[in-house]
Amino acid sequence: MSTRVETRRRPGVSSRLDTALGWSTARNAYVSRGIRILLCTLAVLIFTGPLITVFSGAFDVNRDPTQLSILPNNPTLQNYEEAGAKNIWGYFANSLFIAGGALLLQLLVSVFAAYAMARKKFRGQAIILLLILTTMMLPEEVIAIPLSLVIGDLPVFELNLRGTLLGVILPLGAWGFSIFVMTEFMKEIPVELEEAARVDGAGELRVFAQIILPLCRPALAVIAVFGFNMIWDQYLLPRIVANDPADYTLTVALADLRSDIEVGPGIVLAGALLALVPSLIVYLSLQKSFLRGITTGAVKG
Repeated sequence: MSTRVETRRRPGVSSRLDTALGWSTARNAYVSRGIRILLCTLAVLIFTGPLITVFSGAFDVNRDPTQLSILPNNPTLQNYEEAGAKNIWGYFANSLFIAGGALLLQLLVSVFAAYAMARKKFRGQAIILLLILTTMMLPEEVIAIPLSLVIGDLPVFELNLRGTLLGVILPLGAWGFSIFVMTEFMKEIPVELEEAARVDGAGELRVFAQIILPLCRPALAVIAVFGFNMIWDQYLLPRIVANDPADYTLTVALADLRSDIEVGPGIVLAGALLALVPSLIVYLSLQKSFLRGITTGAVKG
């Protein structure tokens, strides 16, 4: 005989363990509710305050960096006109071209490398994965000089990639984080699906393209969002490769504009707002798959 014990609560009364901080969530718990509202409001102000300030400053002509306000006093597009005179749109185009090309190359390298690491067995597999993870632990400053020498004289091909966008794209074409995420995700795909496809006569490429890859969409969204932000925020590599200021990306150009005493804060904030747009578009476009990929990884972990 089984005995079932039920815990009954009076209406409007809840356990103090209902929330992570132990606050009561009952309807008459005004103090707890007020504290939660206060903390949520504070969090919103902390995270959205800088964004609102950037948006306001981008459309407000103000030469004093200490006088930034939440709302623009004199809304205008003059900052973008002056930023255009500083070739901000050329830097933006360079950044878009580099981010698009490098991200596409990074996705291709990641999925093929992960497929080999996750679905195939060969000697030295663990060592190769360890070497891939080791690249994530090296700061950019450590490999800056060797990378500069390689870009100046590409082995085998004997090409000088300095002053070219390809010199920025190629080093960013492979990232240990993306390969690791894709490898761990592909390992969780049931082998039975692959075996069933092979029984039906599917070849290696068809199994990869029609079975494995469609199931990896959440992971692809994750590495696409993180990969794009990593590429878009690059500073040291574009500066090393560039031979002329016209070759700068938007990130490098904003750093130089910020150090120019003749450039007002409105121009810098206009460029900063422009730099935020692509990252927001990429995240919002892949939001559902990105959240599904993060959630799947958390559950599997």
